[in-house]
Formats: sequence, structure tokens, C-alpha cells
Amino acid sequence: MAAFDRRSFLQILLAAGTARAIGGSGSAAAATGLKFGPAEPFSYDWLKTHARELAARPYETPPRPEPAIVAKIDYDAHGKLRYRKEFSLYREGAYPISFQHVGTFFPKTVRMHAIDGGTAREVLYDPTYFTVGEGHVAAALGQEPSAFAGFWVHDPLSKGDLDKVEPWATFLGASYFRGVGELGQVGLSARGIALAPGAPGPEEFPDFVSYWFEPAADADAPVTVYALLSGPSVAGAYRFLLHRTAGVVMDIEASVHPRRTIERLGLAPLTSMYWFSETAKSTMVDWRPEVHDSDGLAMWTGSGERIWRPLNNPPQVTISSFVDAGPRGFGLSQRDRNFDHYLDGVKYEKRPTAWIEPRGDWGRGVVQLIEIPTDDEIHDNICAMWVPDAPHGAGQHVELAYRLHWLADEPYPSGLGRCVATRLGNGGQPGQPRPQNVRKFMVEFLGGPLADLPFGTLPEAVLTASRGAFSYVFTEAVPNDVPGHWRAQFDLTTDGSQPVDMRCYLRSGDTVLTETWLYQYHPASAK
Repeated sequence: MAAFDRRSFLQILLAAGTARAIGGSGSAAAATGLKFGPAEPFSYDWLKTHARELAARPYETPPRPEPAIVAKIDYDAHGKLRYRKEFSLYREGAYPISFQHVGTFFPKTVRMHAIDGGTAREVLYDPTYFTVGEGHVAAALGQEPSAFAGFWVHDPLSKGDLDKVEPWATFLGASYFRGVGELGQVGLSARGIALAPGAPGPEEFPDFVSYWFEPAADADAPVTVYALLSGPSVAGAYRFLLHRTAGVVMDIEASVHPRRTIERLGLAPLTSMYWFSETAKSTMVDWRPEVHDSDGLAMWTGSGERIWRPLNNPPQVTISSFVDAGPRGFGLSQRDRNFDHYLDGVKYEKRPTAWIEPRGDWGRGVVQLIEIPTDDEIHDNICAMWVPDAPHGAGQHVELAYRLHWLADEPYPSGLGRCVATRLGNGGQPGQPRPQNVRKFMVEFLGGPLADLPFGTLPEAVLTASRGAFSYVFTEAVPNDVPGHWRAQFDLTTDGSQPVDMRCYLRSGDTVLTETWLYQYHPASAK
């Protein structure tokens, strides 16, 4: 996964939110002022056939408005390209849709279509849809090709001025899309597909090159979006049912056709940022205690095990694979919700958790976690995705369905005690010489059966490691008078600099009390 300037990208999304606009209601023809092409037949079956045929043809790059001009549409310039509210699609409907302009981070044209029954009409681009002043760099762009780059879905006008209320779903740049969590924030992103992120060399980022929209019948119904994906290695057809809930829930179907053999086909990928947390932080690297959009990968395996894997900012690109069959779910989560742990006005403590819920049997494969070193918060350096065991070559295809939840927490809690902190320190005992190659771990668990342990019952820490030896292993209640808050403490002695994979959970007799903590310790970065 290539380093991606995600903070600037997010700033553009948020800043442009002060200037978004909508227009039109009911059918596409009622969208005041919008221009449309001729009606053409449309169905999802047609789109899937079209994607299959497209994959059999040589790849063609999407049109781009003049690259030298678009490259100058940076954060500030893009924020001044205001989509005029009177031109929004379905403006008076349940969920209006506004379009977004090309810019530095999203330079390619995307075609937009409005569906009416069994036909669709293309929304024809016109520069007058945007507030392009005479002195703005974008004024030098012509009407062809289109300068549409993506779209936003908004709450109804009854919720407030569309210039001031944040959109609840955004599709902008390559195959990236986001949803607002129930705490009112965006954060991490999803993608239509990921192709071998973290591999040597530049990563390929296929694009959603066309969208088709069906309006929601009412506030309880979904907005339906169809998308055509195309890239040098793949083509695909997607259907999104976008539900506005306390956060956002998306029902997603995909029919993917490789154009050539793909080393790692990443399905249902999530992309996030993790710089540092209470687990590990270089001295005086930043004034804030923690900086991350997500702090862990949560998994619910096909066998029913609940796993929590805290994220790392590793010394080198690290790819971890978790073998599974019929996974029940996985996601990148922001568990730490304490403002005092961030102290940042961008509200990291309110970033959403994104949870992938497979629909149907996904078969065998791996949940793959890619962690890339970063020295700043501007880069998306984390990716989690499903990689099926089946080969991925020209002439083959993958059908996939899943539900994507954008919430504050995982949608299906296990009831077990949850890992709430991972802390590292020097090994050994206070007042004694600190031994070499020994690291102390403090893993905190909270809730579930831990809150109901009889007085005097001490849970047992069950530990394993890929190498090294444990010592000074014990558990204790965290001395903060919070019921069910326990920690496991242990030292790990290792030699060499290769990573160590560890597992830990708490039990009482034969009863499992907590989810399983997995952690990859990098001795080289802890010196």
C-alpha cells in the first residue's frame, strides 16, 4: 500500500463540507437545472455483463481534465469549488446527492447517472454547477471532459442547511468510500478492492469510473448506488444499498473479474491510520498522547473465537495473515474513546469503527493485515482485507456479498472481557539491574465475566509465543475500583531482532473469560 496523504485528503472532504450543495427531487427529471443525456437501458445484470466484457478488453484509463491544471487544485483551491445546492440530485428527496470536483488527490473523471425505472440518464457535467470564480485555477478547464470526481450523500433538508451539515456517505478518489459513525465523525476508509498492498513497487489503485443512482423511497429506505470498477488488472460491478442508521450501514455486492493474474486479491478492504498510542511512542515525537484513526483489528473467526490484534507502526512493512474458513466478521476499530488520551480538536476519540459482516459462505482464505511505517498522521498506513484461497487470474471471477457497518463499536459484541490497553516497559523488577533483551507487557481486559468473578478468584493468563520465554507472569485487578478491570503482566525474553507473535487470554478453570489478545512485538523498534 503506497503512502497516502490521508490528512490532506480528509481535510479536503471536511472543508468542502462548508460549501456543499444539492438540487432536484423525486425522479432525475425533476432535478432543477441539471442536464441529462439520453435514456439508456440499465439493470444490475447488465452492469455485471458489462464488467465481464470490459475485463476481456485492454484497459483504458479514465478521461482526465488537463493534468497540469488539476494538479494545482490543492486543499485550499478545492475548498473554494463549491457545488451549488440548487443543482443537487434528489434535492427535495429523502437523501440528496451532491457531486464533487476533480483535484490533486482525485484527478480522474467519473461518470454519473440517474436511474428512472429500467433506464438511466447520464448527468452531464457543466462548470456552472460549481462556484468557479474568474481567478480560480479551475476556470481554465473546459466543459469536456467532465470534472466530476465523486459524490456525497446528505441528510434531508429538514435536518438543516446542506451547506452546513456533513454528508453521511462519501465516494471520492479511486475506489475509496466512507461512512459517518454514530458519533458524528468520519475517519478510516473502505475501498472497492485492494491489489497486493504493501508489496514492493507502486500499488495499483483501480477506479470506480461510473456510478448509477436510485433515490431512497423514504428516510427508512436505502439509497441504491451501482458502480463500475476498472483498472489495469481488474474490472468489476458493484451494488451498494446505503442505509442511514445511528451511523451508516452498507449492503454491498461485488462481481469482480481479473484481467490478469493477481498476487493478492484484497476483498472488502479497510484502510486507516495508526501513528502511535499508549503501547509504543518515541520520546518527544509529538505532544499528543495518541494519534490514530483505529487502534486495533478485531476478528470473529469461523470457529467462533474473538480476537483483538492491537495495531503497530512497525520498523518495516509487515504483512500478517490470519487463516480462517467462513469468517463471521472483522474490522478496524477505534476502542479508546477518552478525549484525554488524544487532546486533539480533530476528535480522534470519535472516529468510527468499520466492521465487515460476510453474507453467505466466503470459504477459506486469510484476513490480512498490512502495517506500513509512518512518521506522521498524514499517511494511511494500515490495511485489513480478506484474501480468498482461490486463484485470481484472467477468465476467473469472484462473487462477494457483505454488510459494512460504520458505528462506534462492533455490531455484535461477544460478551467476553475485552482488551482495552496494551502497555510495554523494561523487563525485570524495580530496584534490580534491568536485564537485556527482556520486555515487560501489561495487557488490560475489561468487562464480561470478569465483572462477576467471586471475591478472591484470580483469573489465569494463558500465554503462547512464536519464540522466546515468559517469566513473572501474574494477573491482578487494576487498582481503580472499576469492576471487571483486570490486567495480565508478564516479561518476555528474546534474542535477535525478528518479530515475536504472542497470544494471551484470561480464564478461570475451563471458562474463557476474555477475547484473545494477539500482538506482534518488534524487538528492533523497542531498543
